[in-house]
Amino acid sequence: MEGTVQLVFQILASFLSIYSLLVVVRILLSWFPGTRHSMPVLILSRITDPYLDWWRRRLNLRIGFLDLSPLVAMAALSAANWICTSFARFGKVGPGTILAICLSAVWSIASFVLGFFIIVLILRLIAFITSRNIYSPFWQVIDTISRPLLFRINRIIFGRKIVSYMTGIVVTIAVIGIILLLGSYMVNRLFIMLSGLPL
Repeated sequence: MEGTVQLVFQILASFLSIYSLLVVVRILLSWFPGTRHSMPVLILSRITDPYLDWWRRRLNLRIGFLDLSPLVAMAALSAANWICTSFARFGKVGPGTILAICLSAVWSIASFVLGFFIIVLILRLIAFITSRNIYSPFWQVIDTISRPLLFRINRIIFGRKIVSYMTGIVVTIAVIGIILLLGSYMVNRLFIMLSGLPL
């Protein structure tokens, strides 16, 4: 009986892995509007959009033109996959393991967003150093994303002291990088402590 239950969870884990891959492909294809009306994309949309739309309706995670709800949708699939895989391997999943998996899923969202901000800030730094045309639509989008973060972090670090724009960008990139490194280390330690499994 126990072997049958583990087999069911193994099948569920495999299904979740395949479905996660389909969702990732759907998210990537949404960046290319020209592919929207092709038959394979329409079939893929019918399979994945109900799940993605469920998260969009329940969460208001739009920042300008960015919709972050697919990240939460992917993290939920990843957590469910981990739980099913753990149950398939060990025949049981304790509360500590579930908590560790949920913590890991939340951190994966946070680390993705932080990594995205680092990329945006590096692009902004390169544009500043090379004196690019910052009035083009692309750089206006970059500024819309980076300006609030730059302001908040610089306000925390420097208070009311005025610093150069370049210093502000470099310090913000360094702060986010430190948060990423420390966060990854702490989440890894907590995951091992709570679940007894390597991350």
